[in-house]
Amino acid sequence: MEDHKEKILSICNQIRKGTLMETLDIEYVDVGENFLIARMPVSPKVHQPDGVLHGGASVALAESVGSAASYVFLDGNNFYIRGIEIAANHVKSIRDGFVYAKASILHKGRTTQLWEIRITDGEGQLISNCKLTTIALPKK
Repeated sequence: MEDHKEKILSICNQIRKGTLMETLDIEYVDVGENFLIARMPVSPKVHQPDGVLHGGASVALAESVGSAASYVFLDGNNFYIRGIEIAANHVKSIRDGFVYAKASILHKGRTTQLWEIRITDGEGQLISNCKLTTIALPKK
């Protein structure tokens, strides 16, 4: 199981190259039976003008990990995964360190999937709670 887990994380981290995920330094760090976790450093690169994590960066992290989770838990080789709706509630600010986004499946349909993405700080305190709907489009 550990080899399979490392292979999934390696693939997720390889496909981020040259994308927004690489720009934001998002790294996939853990995967389980029904979840995927990514982390992102909180630095001035992702701050809003008053020096705290920008909500848009949190949403980019959430959509990245949710879409990657759909790719992992569906058949990413035969489907394109697209986010079609995202909602976020930002409940706490953070100035530095890392935030961790855990995407957990709420509904796994053949066409659409619903993900809950909890973004927490290093101590596990909730920063943002997001809900993402993805769609799986067949590759032709």
